[in-house]
Amino acid sequence: MSTVIQQWHRIMDQKDPAGLKQLLADEVVFHSPVVHRPQEGKAITQLYLTAAMQTLNASGQFRYLREIIDGHNAVLEFQTELDGILINGVDMIQWNDDGQIVDFKVMVRPLKAVNAIHQAMGRMLEQIKSK
Repeated sequence: MSTVIQQWHRIMDQKDPAGLKQLLADEVVFHSPVVHRPQEGKAITQLYLTAAMQTLNASGQFRYLREIIDGHNAVLEFQTELDGILINGVDMIQWNDDGQIVDFKVMVRPLKAVNAIHQAMGRMLEQIKSK
């Protein structure tokens, strides 16, 4: 397993968004399943990933089911539940030679799950921003 993915799993297991600061490259791009345009930069990516980490694991049921790693790329399939809706998705992660994530794309299904995430993430982002 890649060191980057090991670090990512540690951050997720410990629910430690502070670990993202070193793991994300300054020029990282985040692709959200609910935001039309890619979000560019470490600060906004860290904000979205922190909110997602808290939102998608609010029920304590978030888990990765399987992963595929090839070179500097990984696809991690996950499952969780949000407001009684079973969510299935993938994190597509690419990193550079320095071991920092440069591209992070999240894809989610079904449509009902996308809508639930959109609403819950909006609430979580407002909470984080107000702190």
